[in-house]
Amino acid sequence: MGRISFDDVGRVFGPSNKGVVALQDINLGVEDREFVAIVGPSGCGKTTCLRLVAGFDFPSSGTVSVDGKTVRSPGPERAVVFQQFALFPWKTVYDNIEIGLRNQGVAREQRRERIGAILDLMGLQSYAESFPHQLSGGMQQRVAIARAYVLDPDVLLMDEPFGALDAQTRVVMQEELVRLARKNPRTVLFITHAVEEAVYLADRVAIMTRAPGRIKEIMDVASVRKAENWDSYERIEEVMDLESFVHMRTHIWRSLREEKAAQPAE
Repeated sequence: MGRISFDDVGRVFGPSNKGVVALQDINLGVEDREFVAIVGPSGCGKTTCLRLVAGFDFPSSGTVSVDGKTVRSPGPERAVVFQQFALFPWKTVYDNIEIGLRNQGVAREQRRERIGAILDLMGLQSYAESFPHQLSGGMQQRVAIARAYVLDPDVLLMDEPFGALDAQTRVVMQEELVRLARKNPRTVLFITHAVEEAVYLADRVAIMTRAPGRIKEIMDVASVRKAENWDSYERIEEVMDLESFVHMRTHIWRSLREEKAAQPAE
């Protein structure tokens, strides 16, 4: 049994007999400390999958479970990072990171220790008293990720967290996430439109069909990464030049192009 499990999951928005079928027969498991990325055409239900795990939405059929327990609401063992940074503009970096710990009733001294550790891990020590408007987009997203990680969640849910960043900053944040995942691994479900990002970050990549969304194929990246020692490369462009990376990226693009070509004209 995986840490995250989708079992015959369907989601219909509106009346069941004439509603919009967003997801159909989704079966997917994410193991402990595994990083799984979901890619697919626009509108295929990627974000809906994440919302079901987060407990923000519920399946019309089938079950979504975490550690064998059906998801019925949000929970502290699951933290979410969104595309928009969702920081409180009137609070400092330190205070933004502290919010979740306060809500959990963590004692002040323990909050200070945990925030200090995550500030150090994320390279945010000198920005603790800064406000969001004083930070770049990349730095703001670092704060959002730090706010999630400081809660010590079992599961990290990331909905296109780098989608609002410029190309260069996005690459830097991808490298930072890999570094963070090595030092402090978590079970991650990652939603993205960027194929290169999915292949670079994930252990497995789940490819979805056009709506209604189904799992079309799952690619095993981890075995290739291990066999060819991708982790020995420090920069993303070095990995992207590898023949194995190019092969997987091209395969996913072709699969997505097939879905786009099969989509009825509007």
